[in-house]
Amino acid sequence: MRKEYSQAKVDKIFSFTSISTKDKIDRLLEIDACQYTNLGKDSTDIEKETVKKNSRYIYKTIKKIDKALGNNFLQHQDK
Repeated sequence: MRKEYSQAKVDKIFSFTSISTKDKIDRLLEIDACQYTNLGKDSTDIEKETVKKNSRYIYKTIKKIDKALGNNFLQHQDK
């Protein structure tokens, strides 16, 4: 399974009832990590900003699952 970002994929993972909370968070973080892994020194500022915005959406979704963890990710992203 490719771990490319899309809001639809994030929302689908969030809505799963057949997997545990931990698995949902793990899958979301895997998508997030893949985004940053695909950035390189030749990435444009727009690409970097898009990844950051996508991460923020993922972290807000994680916050719906685990409020403390999601808040932690969002706070650290802003630093």
